[in-house]
Amino acid sequence: MVDSAEGATMPARSRFDAVHKWVATGAAVAALIISLYNLAELQKKPKIDVTLPHLMRIGPRDKGTLIYFQPTVATRFKTQDIEVIQNVLFRLTPIGSISYAKRPKFYWSENATAKFDFASQQINYDWAGDPAPFIVSQDKPQQPTFMFLDDSWSFQPGRYDGSLQLSLTGNRKLTKKFCLIMSKEAVDEIRSGGQRGLYFFRNDLPKFTSSRKYSGCYVRETD
Repeated sequence: MVDSAEGATMPARSRFDAVHKWVATGAAVAALIISLYNLAELQKKPKIDVTLPHLMRIGPRDKGTLIYFQPTVATRFKTQDIEVIQNVLFRLTPIGSISYAKRPKFYWSENATAKFDFASQQINYDWAGDPAPFIVSQDKPQQPTFMFLDDSWSFQPGRYDGSLQLSLTGNRKLTKKFCLIMSKEAVDEIRSGGQRGLYFFRNDLPKFTSSRKYSGCYVRETD
């Protein structure tokens, strides 16, 4: 009877051992697939995101116009690689009733840093760096303040389509679009404010965001 019982348990034990081996093999294969996937993800180029600021500052510069613009450039995904931003272009195109007007040719003049002057209660900008490629990675997001300059152009009232274009490695481009609305009052204010004047335009003012006309547009608060 004992021999019979032992003989009955052997097949069950063999089946258990076989199942255990299959489970262990399956787990090892799954772990290998996950490891290969993670390795592939780490070796990918980082996916760059650009978030436009809520505020744009505009002012006269001699016979031209300057714009301070501070976007956030970051990647949300972890990779071993980094992204190098080679160049930044800022474009404005007159549309609608002023589509015939001259198109400005802004160029990246420098990077700046803002300082608050308590005596004048104004924001002033100082030089912070030359226009140069910069690095973006998951642990190193960037929020530079770009100064864009056109040496011989000034605004006229109307609507402008705008874009901020980043040149990435491998001749890739990343473009974020927006619009800017310049009222006659805003243009007169800028032209009469003197060379040190800076005027901010926002795209999140409650009195404008509720209107489809101003959706996604930077508008002067006093308009």
